[in-house]
Amino acid sequence: MTSHTPPPVAPGLDDGALTVEGLSAPAAAPEGAPRVRLIACGALAREILALIRLNDWTHLDLKCLPAQLHLRPDLIPDAVEAEVRRARALGDFDAVKVIYADCGTGGLLATRCAELGVEMIPGPHCYSFFDGNEIFAARGDAEMTCFYLTDFLVRQFDAFVWRPMGLDRHPELRDMIFGNYTTLVHLAQVEDPELDAKAEEAAARLGLAHERRFTGYGDLAGFLARAG
Repeated sequence: MTSHTPPPVAPGLDDGALTVEGLSAPAAAPEGAPRVRLIACGALAREILALIRLNDWTHLDLKCLPAQLHLRPDLIPDAVEAEVRRARALGDFDAVKVIYADCGTGGLLATRCAELGVEMIPGPHCYSFFDGNEIFAARGDAEMTCFYLTDFLVRQFDAFVWRPMGLDRHPELRDMIFGNYTTLVHLAQVEDPELDAKAEEAAARLGLAHERRFTGYGDLAGFLARAG
């Protein structure tokens, strides 16, 4: 895979806000070209926008739901359905694609997407499709003791790991939660030394070894290339 430098932050894209939504590709699609609405997790906004711009996929229009839905995966199917219905009501799109993996919904999101007749990106979670679903599955039991972070989760480690798990208030929970883990694996989408340093710091805070694995955009790139 080729490396990628971090894309500039898009207007309205603020990881720190944790409510990344309503983002669109900056240019209009060529006249007569199909328009595709992507309904995606806000944790993927930066990577999707980078791929849209890199490949000039101006027929793709991005709508991101709040990234903090990851903390309540039971809410994801209803939130996705509402956006699918909203996109169809607009009448501006020829197709709708869902850029969520299962993400802890226990198959409920896949069932809902099938009922709605929309395609969703395959995979149990974004760690898998960034690594490549076939590659990730092949690792199997060999990585049962690994804890994964994407670039987004490295940036938002405190907001999505440290505080939700109560480690800021009860540090004694660390060994109870992570005692059976051995390694924090940073699945890196871009080459960014600052992110690498943050991932190493996160591993140290959790008492885990650190491993960096460059994945690029994995299966996400292929899924977007086929959207249309």
